Parts: sequence; C-alpha cells; structure tokens
Amino acid sequence: MSKHPQFASPAAAADAFLAPGQAVGRYLLGRNEHAAALLDIPAIAALVDGIIDDRATEPAWRGKPVLRGEQVAAPALAVNCSMSISPVSAARRLAALGFAPLHYADLLEARPDLVPAPPFVAEMRADLAAHANEWAALAERLADDASRAVLRDLVAYRGSAHPRHMAGYTVRFDEQYFEPFMPLHGETFVDAGGFDGDTTEQFCRRDPAYRGVILFEPSGANIARARERLAGRPNIRFEEMGVSDAPGTLSFDPHAGSASAVSSSGTVSIAVTTIDEAVSEPVSFIKMDLEGWEMRALAGAARHIRADHPKLAIAVYHSAADFRHIPAYILGLRDDYAVYLRHYSEGWSETVMFFVPRTRRDTLQDQ
Repeated sequence: MSKHPQFASPAAAADAFLAPGQAVGRYLLGRNEHAAALLDIPAIAALVDGIIDDRATEPAWRGKPVLRGEQVAAPALAVNCSMSISPVSAARRLAALGFAPLHYADLLEARPDLVPAPPFVAEMRADLAAHANEWAALAERLADDASRAVLRDLVAYRGSAHPRHMAGYTVRFDEQYFEPFMPLHGETFVDAGGFDGDTTEQFCRRDPAYRGVILFEPSGANIARARERLAGRPNIRFEEMGVSDAPGTLSFDPHAGSASAVSSSGTVSIAVTTIDEAVSEPVSFIKMDLEGWEMRALAGAARHIRADHPKLAIAVYHSAADFRHIPAYILGLRDDYAVYLRHYSEGWSETVMFFVPRTRRDTLQDQ
C-alpha cells in the first residue's frame, strides 16, 4: 500500500497540491529551471516543503531543504519537474516511492493562469500555430514511419511537457548520430561540437577503417580531454575552434559541459572558422551539435554539402524552428537526401535529423 495519498486523477492531485490548507507535504522533484520557475511564484513557493534530489550533496536549494526520496515523510505529494533527459525515469522513481502521478504538466493544465509554460513548450506551441503547413510538409518529407512517429511524439511532448508522450523512449547517448540506415565505410568525418571526443570515439569504433577525422571544439579543456580519450587513434585532427558561417571571434560560455555554447553573455572569446575554409579534403560524414548554432555552421559548410554530398547528422532539438529551418536549408542546397528523425532521450533534448545521400538510381525508383 502506498504511504502517500492517491487521487482519482492527476488533475485531482494537481488541485490538491495547489490548494492551501491541505494536510499534506508538497515537494518538487529536481533542482532545475522548471522547479525554480515554480518557486518564483510566491503562492506556490509558500506551499512547497522541500526538493527531492537523490544525488544532491547540498542541504538546501533556493531556501528549501533538499532530501532523498526515502526521507520524505508521509503524507506528501511530489511534482515531477524533470523534462530534458529523463522525465519518464523520474516518474517511475516517484511511483516506486509511492507518490501519486503528478507532473509539472498537470499543474500547468490545472492552472495555466498561475503556472508558466516551460520555454520549450511555449516555443513549440507558437511555432506550430504559426507554421502548421511547414510541420505537415516535414512529416511528409520524412523517409520512414519511425521518423514520423518520432516527430508526432515530440510535437506532443514539446507542446505539453507531459512525459506520457515519451513512454516509449530511453536514454541512449552511445547510439546518438549512428543508425543502421546510415552505414559507415571508410568515412572522412567532421565532428562539429566535438566536446571531449565522445562522439568521435563512437565513430572510430563503428568505422575502424575510417580515412580521417576533423574534430572542432572551442574549449581548450575539452580539447585536452578529447586528445586523451582518443590517444592512439590515427588520422585525427584537433581544431580548437568553433564553426560558424564566417571566420572571426564570438562570445562563448565554456562552463556548461556538453551544453557549452556561443552566447551573447559568454565570458570568453573564441576563434571560429567555417568548415569550408578549414577543411580542404572531401568529407563524407558531418555531425553537428552546437547548442543552437547549427544553422550558422551549416551555412559555413555549404560548399562541402553541395560538392561532396556527405552524410549529415544534425541536432535539431535546440529550438522548435530548427526542425523546419535545418531541412529546408540543406534540401535547398541538395534535394537528393533521404531525411530521417531519431530521438535519444526521454525528454525534449537529443533529437537528431539525418540526411542520407540518395543516388540517381534511388530517385528514379521513386518516380
């Protein structure tokens, strides 16, 4: 039997969480921007008794005590505020602890006048409303039913933040950028946004006969880790630079790990180049995950895309508009690509769009 109160529906749990005077503890799962958004609302902050975080070492966060799930005294309600990577696993964790199903999305649905839509939700809703025809055309352009299912699920999740739409997904970072429909045979690989070499390491394992790798990463600390990780791998060129649509310098935030990005509030200046200028040899596979800078970097790789017809694996999850803009740009350079979509987390992040070169024979067979 659950030690925490159960409700007829998530809506009833949300109403109970938001109602003052209830004889129940109230907790938020996760120390992130979504929990912070709730605590920024005085009426909600006054109700919240603490934060659940099984990995935390600090005793408090934003004025609230931080506890492991097992430390929460019954009766209590807990709101799942995980949305980026593991919201489904977070929901399972709360269920295992006996909590009623309750997500940020349920609070948003119950009180949209009080609870702010997460930025990725507000952005998705606005983009879909303004460009419905382009989203429909994108679904038609995708190469397989699996891609269309991914798009359908992501539109539903990014428009609501409810993890029920992501129940069939898992976190599988090791598979990101590599799929059976895009076999590797002696590639020349450009890793744009190489971080600490993790993707290049996976590439080398999957294509041991590769011709060469050019890894671009503007963080010196990350480049050092990449060199260490890839020591002994031949034919890898490390470029301590970012990639963009023109050479120059840009502001950069180097302190966000794999999410480090070009930013107007960045604390350091980095050198940037273009793939077209920095890479003279033909390339056969370009991967990009640049925290929202992909469109600018693609413009700087236009010559290689036109001339070499490389395989492309491009992150599209940083904004809703990227789902539309990135394929429109690439297919405007060359329309002889099959387009696939795959997703590698339980939340809104880590979506990759693949562009697989089509031969003239493929095109004729489709006609």
